[in-house]
Amino acid sequence: MKILLKPIITEKMSAQSEKLNRFGFVVDKRANKLQIKDAVEGMYGVAVEAVNTMNYGGKRKTRNTKAGVISGKTNSFKKAVITLAKGDTIDFFSNI
Repeated sequence: MKILLKPIITEKMSAQSEKLNRFGFVVDKRANKLQIKDAVEGMYGVAVEAVNTMNYGGKRKTRNTKAGVISGKTNSFKKAVITLAKGDTIDFFSNI
């Protein structure tokens, strides 16, 4: 099971990473906090102080088009906010 799916790079998470040393990830829905902590420490070589997780449910969406009303649903996902130890940091843009 791949735990870390992708990093969350938004203005809000960038501000938290600068001020509070927190980083966000979209993670597997079945992963618990200990598995997320081990995955981040193993992949980035940093010390994790805290892991906070949030489950987001999918939303129903509808659109009016020429062909009629199209309805669908966005995917549900789990988000993890990782607080790192003082002095550690993660650079998402180093591989580009």
